[in-house]
Amino acid sequence: MRWRSFVAVGDSFTEGMDDAYPDGTYRGWADLVATRLAAEAGPDFRYANLAIRGRLFPSVVAEQVPSAVAMKPDLISFAAGGNDVLRRTFDPDTLVSRFDEVVRQLRSGGADVLLFRFADVMARLPGQRLVAPRVQLLNQAVGETAERHGAIMVDLYADDTFLNPMLWSTDRLHLSAAGHRRVAGQVLNALGVGCDEEWLMVPPHPAPSPWLAARAADLRWAGRHLAPWIKRRLTGRSSGDTVTAKRPLLGPIVD
Repeated sequence: MRWRSFVAVGDSFTEGMDDAYPDGTYRGWADLVATRLAAEAGPDFRYANLAIRGRLFPSVVAEQVPSAVAMKPDLISFAAGGNDVLRRTFDPDTLVSRFDEVVRQLRSGGADVLLFRFADVMARLPGQRLVAPRVQLLNQAVGETAERHGAIMVDLYADDTFLNPMLWSTDRLHLSAAGHRRVAGQVLNALGVGCDEEWLMVPPHPAPSPWLAARAADLRWAGRHLAPWIKRRLTGRSSGDTVTAKRPLLGPIVD
């Protein structure tokens, strides 16, 4: 296997929310992929995860990309922009232009680069009319950039399985443990590396809820998740303000 080092760059998607280890820290698809690659490559394999929840595209580029390039890994994953499309200040032209520049920079050292077309997260969230076209634009840019620079694209948007709410956590924005396993499986398939079949298995769809029960669930979700998100936007805060990268340096996978 040609990959003996892997650096993951991005936001909460790559940090691993909401797939928790027993100690409460987050695992996620990148850790799963790294563990599988390490099993193939042997004890010399090294992994770093620089992703931090809540980070906007400019912050990911400024804070994480230079570090990732400096580590000179064989494989880099880059997933950013998901938080930007939710902001009023979203500038599509600037993001698309910078996306191309960043992927060129990541590829310049010879690393293979993983890019993602994001799954349709808006199906169960408010603001679909505004945000869904932004996600489509970002996904289009990802596809075009991957082809232009020879990056490896993982097309989650084309996977209708992600319409299953069981692949999403209770906040309806981050993946569940099953969702992260499926992403890991798709990444490994894109790399030509086998994965556990269970990672691609999908829980059954939940039974439809009566209208009143569904509206009550929506209200609970709004109070627990939407209201705090709005408060952070109004106060200029982020869920990742006090968070640091969980694996800031290349190191071995320890069981």
